[in-house]
Amino acid sequence: MKIYGLQKMTLLDFPGRVACTVFLGLCDFRCPYCHNFELVDGTAVPLMEEEEFFSFLSKRKGLLDGVAVTGGEPTIHADLPEFVRRIRSLGFPVKLDTNGYHPDMLRRLLEEKLIDYAAMDIKNSPEKYASTAGRETLDLSPVRESIALLMGSGTDYEFRTTVVKEFHEQRDFEEIGKMIEGAGKYFLQSFTDRDSVPFGGLSAASKEEMLLYADTARKYVRQVSLRGVD
Repeated sequence: MKIYGLQKMTLLDFPGRVACTVFLGLCDFRCPYCHNFELVDGTAVPLMEEEEFFSFLSKRKGLLDGVAVTGGEPTIHADLPEFVRRIRSLGFPVKLDTNGYHPDMLRRLLEEKLIDYAAMDIKNSPEKYASTAGRETLDLSPVRESIALLMGSGTDYEFRTTVVKEFHEQRDFEEIGKMIEGAGKYFLQSFTDRDSVPFGGLSAASKEEMLLYADTARKYVRQVSLRGVD
């Protein structure tokens, strides 16, 4: 497994834990607002080999109490279970970030109890899902399968949507709410523009819009919270 990025310490990426975040390469989505697009399209150069990462991790015992695995899209990689198993062998709980498009891999990780927390992106309402994910067409059945897997797994999880003014409106959160109805936690994250975002001209929704969208989703989800909103 090649490592494309490493945040050595974060209080934000793994709820309730002091963690590091390891970035894996490649993704099957092309979201126009992605912060890590150089990992998605294969233009990024690996930061380190796997052994160097595990050397770092072995020296952080007692300093860190979790590892967040993100990307790109981690579940693309066939050797992800072994990678996660090795992290856990050092005593670190693991959080997975995923787009939910590889339910077979997600099922394996859940059934083998290899992850302690999962965060799955919900890109948009069904009719806008493909365009928001940067695809011409998209079969939503893998996404729906992953939603069901997480909700029935007993593993701690959250769903989240990065809200972009140009892609989202109130009625989308009505439809998203129906997709994840009964979920435990749903976060609306405010979009932040960066140089690495592949498309210009995108902007964040206002605080008032974010509050409205959260209220809309609360008809279906018990706990809806905002991130990145002052």
